[in-house]
Amino acid sequence: MARGDQLSRQWKIIQTLAAATYGQTVPDLAGRLGCTPRTVYRDLEALQAGGFPITTETRDNHSYWRILNAGRQQVPLAFTIPELMALYFGKDMLRTYRGTVFYEAIDSLLSKIKATLPSAYIDYLDRIRNRVDAGPAPRKDYTRFGPIIAELNRAIIDEKKIRMVYFSMGRKKESRRTVHPYRLRHVEDTLYLVGYCALRKEVRTFAVDRIKTVAVSDDEFQIPEGFDMQAFLQDSFGIYQGPPVTVQIRFLKSVAGYIRERIWHPSQQLSDQADGTLIFTATVAGIEEISHWILRWGGGAQVLAPDELRQAVSRQVTAMASHYRDAPADGHLVEES
Repeated sequence: MARGDQLSRQWKIIQTLAAATYGQTVPDLAGRLGCTPRTVYRDLEALQAGGFPITTETRDNHSYWRILNAGRQQVPLAFTIPELMALYFGKDMLRTYRGTVFYEAIDSLLSKIKATLPSAYIDYLDRIRNRVDAGPAPRKDYTRFGPIIAELNRAIIDEKKIRMVYFSMGRKKESRRTVHPYRLRHVEDTLYLVGYCALRKEVRTFAVDRIKTVAVSDDEFQIPEGFDMQAFLQDSFGIYQGPPVTVQIRFLKSVAGYIRERIWHPSQQLSDQADGTLIFTATVAGIEEISHWILRWGGGAQVLAPDELRQAVSRQVTAMASHYRDAPADGHLVEES
């Protein structure tokens, strides 16, 4: 029998006994779980050996199993195994936001669940935790941005304007902005603020880790009734905005399978070719983000349209090749001015 099935079945036994004021018979449990009474007996013995306060009492010539003091357990034991695993998985996924309100909130929720349980339950939850893991990945460290994220979160909820100092990576300089914060949006490994910028007089996106300082003002704002956040973001290939551009990319057979595996953009259309290649078509916001994505696939991708995108990728490929063709003997790169 699969170990995961046993874990799930035992958790259902705990749920059932915790909810049953007068206990359950083994035949009743077996009927609920769809297994044999012998299997239930084994599970009950294993739970008792693990420290769970499970006992039996005889009534009307039947043995009833129940959890001692089940009424004192405040944790919502109706959680299913997948739900608990999702909580732990969510915590792992939020590791990049360790030290911020998001990570602290889910950590606090799990701590509250554990605080209501005796040690045997906590050990059992840890066994569940070990069934799923988000794994390590390249990520930004948002620990030092915890106070800024907390202020942004407060401003978004209270609909208060913020004043911030923002560093533009493209311009390589700081600017002071007054922003109406609409939403925080996570894209790949970066958290962005989406909001109306009074300086640029339009809705813009700001990387949170480039916000140097932020102050929440007393001035309120309202998101315009006609503004549709989903429509604003739908053409974006990630977060950047730009005029809608229809792109066509041919992927060689060696990488076509990876492209088919995912939905890269809501508007994408995939067309399989007789030679095993794949044509990817989508309408995206500008060419900046998708050009980075195309370069990710190296020689496995070829831009068919538009010409503007072909030229942009070509320039990047030429520059990359020059690093290896014309690199100085000492290996130092010479940046073009």
